[in-house]
Amino acid sequence: MDRKPGLSVRLKLTLSYAGFLMLAGALVLMTVWVVLRSHLPEIAVMPGGVLNRATLMSTFTSAAGVAAVFLLVFGLLGGWILAGRMLAPLTRITDAARMATGGSLSHRILLDGRRDEFRELADAFDAMLTRLEAQVAEQRRFAANASHELRTPLAISQALLEVARTDPAQVPGELVERLHAVNTRAIDLTEALLLLSQADRRSFTRERVDLSLLAEEATETLLPLAEKHGLTLETSGEVTPAHGSPALLLQLATNLVHNAIVHNRPGRGTVWVTTEVRPKTVVLTVENTGETLAPRLVSTLVEPFRRGSERIRTDHAGVGLGLAIVKSITQAHDGTLTLEPRPGGGLRITVSLPRWWLR
Repeated sequence: MDRKPGLSVRLKLTLSYAGFLMLAGALVLMTVWVVLRSHLPEIAVMPGGVLNRATLMSTFTSAAGVAAVFLLVFGLLGGWILAGRMLAPLTRITDAARMATGGSLSHRILLDGRRDEFRELADAFDAMLTRLEAQVAEQRRFAANASHELRTPLAISQALLEVARTDPAQVPGELVERLHAVNTRAIDLTEALLLLSQADRRSFTRERVDLSLLAEEATETLLPLAEKHGLTLETSGEVTPAHGSPALLLQLATNLVHNAIVHNRPGRGTVWVTTEVRPKTVVLTVENTGETLAPRLVSTLVEPFRRGSERIRTDHAGVGLGLAIVKSITQAHDGTLTLEPRPGGGLRITVSLPRWWLR
């Protein structure tokens, strides 16, 4: 933004220091002048001679003028030095901001000394740079992974079409079926990316939502998939009034239940879906059986396109954005997402959302 040039903050502070010093000096000199004028007689006989009040007042006035000039020079010089020392941290913060504007997010101010307003500002700026650097790195990884995931079905489709063009004996029905499967995967991935973008933008209307009903709807929808894999779905809990988007929260519950089904023990696994009301939050917990997971692996499962190489895979493993979407929806609703391995194997995922209060 273009702005008209003006006085610097250092010059303004210098003029303020000098002005206050001049005002204080003027008040002191005026007080002395009033006292001398009120209490000195016209002529006073002193051991050294006769003292004339008019002469004394004239001498005092001249001395006061010299003192005023000295205070002005001292105030300007001292104020300039003091303002420079006071604003030195602000200069470092400004330099860091300019470096960040130029694309360098790795620089940190690291202002030392005890806590004051400038140091709190510097610490907050360093924290912001750290967060921005992490987000930019995550976005770059996401863009690279998304490009790779989108390129894969397109490459497969191109290969299938090349085979069909060079091999007239290729069965058309089989080709169409394979192309349909590849195209379905590409559509699912695109829709997942759009949903992830919608959650990140927080472009939705909030209303009262019963999280327990959404969890029941998600389990009913995915019950055939669970039965196909020989899994048991167990739901329990109470009415959990939340404040958010019904569509996004339903997608959140669906993704959690779907993730618990596809990464489970086929034929002998269980999925538990529970809801709970706490003093200030409502909680949705989804647990499943499975292999024992390392804590380091669990912490990476919410990253986009991370499906967990150590987890059980099925033909319904999805596009790798299920838990990433859950994380984005939770953050968009000002909630918290917690993943932890179950002691007996499997995963426990807990979503805490702000409780809805009747206003």
